[in-house]
Amino acid sequence: MNLNVSGHHVDVTPALRDYVESKVKPISRHVDQLIGANVVLTVDKLVHQADATLHVAGAQLHATASHADMYAAIDALMTKLDEQARRHRERRHDQAIRQTARRDGTSGTAA
Repeated sequence: MNLNVSGHHVDVTPALRDYVESKVKPISRHVDQLIGANVVLTVDKLVHQADATLHVAGAQLHATASHADMYAAIDALMTKLDEQARRHRERRHDQAIRQTARRDGTSGTAA
């Protein structure tokens, strides 16, 4: 996985980079193939903003979160991305079931 962490009006320290990396890795349990992630950390006055785009097989997941603390903004961002990744996995699973059902001529629902 290719992880790109950049900052706008903020220095991205190794601690921030490691924190983002540790938060992105668990999201990969929801997706088949996590190709890459672009994370932009921004500070505007007293508001810390985290913005990320995850490139996964078949989709791009994007989320933004703001908070007074950078680490809290990253946590909120990863919560949003985790939920999106979970929904993406469920959609792909449901689509595979429908395609199999269509091919086999069954209803596609489990008893």
